[in-house]
Amino acid sequence: MYTPKPLDKKITLPHLQSLKQDGVKFACLTAYDYSFACLLEQAGVEVVLVGDSLGMVIQGQDTTLPVTVDDIVYHCRAVGRGLDHALLMADMPFGSINSLPQALDNATRLLKEGGAQIVKLEGGDLQLETVRLLAEHSIPVCAHLGLQPQSVHKMGGYRVQGRDADSARHMKDLALELEEAGADLMLLECVPRRLAAEITAELSIPVIGIGAGADCDGQILVLQDMLGITPGRPPSFSRNFNDGSPSLRAAVEAYVAAVKNGDFPGPDQGFD
Repeated sequence: MYTPKPLDKKITLPHLQSLKQDGVKFACLTAYDYSFACLLEQAGVEVVLVGDSLGMVIQGQDTTLPVTVDDIVYHCRAVGRGLDHALLMADMPFGSINSLPQALDNATRLLKEGGAQIVKLEGGDLQLETVRLLAEHSIPVCAHLGLQPQSVHKMGGYRVQGRDADSARHMKDLALELEEAGADLMLLECVPRRLAAEITAELSIPVIGIGAGADCDGQILVLQDMLGITPGRPPSFSRNFNDGSPSLRAAVEAYVAAVKNGDFPGPDQGFD
């Protein structure tokens, strides 16, 4: 059984790759400030995401759409000051990849000004050209498939993706194409367990899940959801690790241990 402990080595993409090859799960969480970044690293969180979810949990927006590149850069700087070992990932917000030159410029900003080590971007087939371009310029990329909050209006709400045979086949094919284009990580959001397991098994790059079952190589949650402090109804795929915990650090450590030991996500935190 895994016992939570502070990170004592730099987490790199090759390290995450070795964890996948060894069948060792890794834990990821969002963070938006210095204090929580320090806490997450002390609790053993390997990947910290400055997500555009900050629009909702920090700014009080209804969606992630109003978040700007400047917002992400600002929060990346704050979070980065609290990390010595964890891998810092940054979201490419809505409207930041409308053209290939724009995508390259904004991704470059997130690495140079924000201090991020990898960028995450949403989108379907249009991701391919962007991923290929960024990879050609030595910018690490995490592709994002399944539910994509930046496309919430197009998708008609926050719905599970890939439930029918055609969409599942397309998602699997696209995941393989994104890996071939140069993606270093893959994030699957709100995808049926079986489909997520198949994609994880077929890809050679690590796959991070959120609402995608326990077979992904890593798991991620929004920090506020995991702590049970998000206003309103929490996502069905989350769990309140702060319930009954003696401290915030203990809550995060419990999350890390649950991911590492395979106890999270459980049967109630996923979709068929």
